[in-house]
Amino acid sequence: MKTILLILVGQRKQAAVQVQKVLTGWGCMIKTRLGIHDGVMDNCSDQGLLILELAGERKKMDELARKVSLVKGVSSKLIDLRIPKEKKSVKTTSSKKAK
Repeated sequence: MKTILLILVGQRKQAAVQVQKVLTGWGCMIKTRLGIHDGVMDNCSDQGLLILELAGERKKMDELARKVSLVKGVSSKLIDLRIPKEKKSVKTTSSKKAK
Protein backbone atom coordinates (compact mmCIF):
# COMPACT_ATOMS: atom_id res chain seq x y z
CA MET A 1 0.00 0.00 0.00
CA LYS A 2 1.13 3.54 -0.74
CA THR A 3 -0.13 6.60 1.10
CA ILE A 4 -0.17 9.81 -0.91
CA LEU A 5 -0.86 13.29 0.46
CA LEU A 6 -2.22 15.76 -2.08
CA ILE A 7 -1.85 19.41 -1.14
CA LEU A 8 -3.54 22.13 -3.18
CA VAL A 9 -2.18 25.60 -2.49
CA GLY A 10 -4.54 28.34 -3.65
CA GLN A 11 -2.36 31.37 -2.92
CA ARG A 12 1.09 29.96 -3.50
CA LYS A 13 3.01 33.20 -2.98
CA GLN A 14 1.40 33.86 0.39
CA ALA A 15 1.17 30.28 1.68
CA ALA A 16 4.38 28.67 0.40
CA VAL A 17 6.55 29.65 3.36
CA GLN A 18 4.01 28.38 5.90
CA VAL A 19 3.45 25.14 3.99
CA GLN A 20 7.21 24.60 3.77
CA LYS A 21 7.57 25.10 7.55
CA VAL A 22 4.94 22.43 8.21
CA LEU A 23 6.52 20.01 5.74
CA THR A 24 10.01 20.59 7.17
CA GLY A 25 8.73 19.63 10.63
CA TRP A 26 7.47 16.31 9.24
CA GLY A 27 10.29 15.78 6.73
CA CYS A 28 11.28 12.30 7.91
CA MET A 29 7.86 10.98 6.84
CA ILE A 30 8.14 12.35 3.30
CA LYS A 31 9.55 9.70 1.01
CA THR A 32 8.87 11.50 -2.29
CA ARG A 33 7.82 15.08 -3.07
CA LEU A 34 6.65 16.57 -6.35
CA GLY A 35 5.57 20.17 -6.78
CA ILE A 36 3.57 21.34 -9.79
CA HIS A 37 2.27 24.75 -10.80
CA ASP A 38 1.05 26.12 -14.11
CA GLY A 39 3.09 28.62 -16.05
CA VAL A 40 6.67 29.73 -15.96
CA MET A 41 8.65 32.93 -15.69
CA ASP A 42 6.27 35.93 -16.04
CA ASN A 43 3.19 33.69 -16.38
CA CYS A 44 3.69 31.81 -13.11
CA SER A 45 0.34 30.80 -11.59
CA ASP A 46 -0.64 31.43 -8.00
CA GLN A 47 -1.92 27.87 -7.53
CA GLY A 48 0.26 24.91 -6.81
CA LEU A 49 -0.10 21.19 -6.25
CA LEU A 50 2.18 19.11 -4.05
CA ILE A 51 2.16 15.33 -4.26
CA LEU A 52 3.84 13.58 -1.33
CA GLU A 53 4.47 9.88 -0.82
CA LEU A 54 4.45 9.29 2.93
CA ALA A 55 5.92 6.59 5.15
CA GLY A 56 5.31 5.89 8.84
CA GLU A 57 2.38 5.79 11.22
CA ARG A 58 -1.10 6.57 9.92
CA LYS A 59 -1.87 8.74 12.95
CA LYS A 60 1.09 11.00 12.12
CA MET A 61 0.06 11.15 8.46
CA ASP A 62 -3.42 12.29 9.48
CA GLU A 63 -1.88 14.96 11.70
CA LEU A 64 0.36 16.23 8.88
CA ALA A 65 -2.64 16.48 6.56
CA ARG A 66 -4.59 18.35 9.24
CA LYS A 67 -1.76 20.78 10.02
CA VAL A 68 -1.07 21.68 6.40
CA SER A 69 -4.82 22.28 5.89
CA LEU A 70 -4.76 24.91 8.64
CA VAL A 71 -2.73 27.21 6.38
CA LYS A 72 -5.06 29.75 4.76
CA GLY A 73 -5.86 28.87 1.14
CA VAL A 74 -4.54 25.30 1.43
CA SER A 75 -6.43 22.01 1.27
CA SER A 76 -5.11 18.47 1.57
CA LYS A 77 -6.29 14.92 1.13
CA LEU A 78 -4.72 11.60 2.12
CA ILE A 79 -5.15 8.78 -0.36
CA ASP A 80 -4.32 5.11 0.17
CA LEU A 81 -3.47 3.20 -2.98
CA ARG A 82 -3.41 -0.58 -3.13
CA ILE A 83 -2.78 -2.99 -5.94
CA PRO A 84 -5.75 -5.35 -5.98
CA LYS A 85 -4.95 -8.97 -5.27
CA GLU A 86 -5.43 -11.27 -8.21
CA LYS A 87 -8.06 -13.90 -7.80
CA LYS A 88 -6.66 -17.38 -8.04
CA SER A 89 -8.05 -19.19 -11.02
CA VAL A 90 -9.39 -22.64 -10.39
CA LYS A 91 -8.19 -25.25 -12.84
CA THR A 92 -10.77 -27.77 -13.84
CA THR A 93 -9.97 -31.16 -15.27
CA SER A 94 -12.13 -32.92 -17.73
CA SER A 95 -12.84 -36.59 -17.41
CA LYS A 96 -13.45 -36.92 -21.16
CA LYS A 97 -10.49 -37.73 -23.35
CA ALA A 98 -10.07 -35.98 -26.64
CA LYS A 99 -10.28 -38.27 -29.68
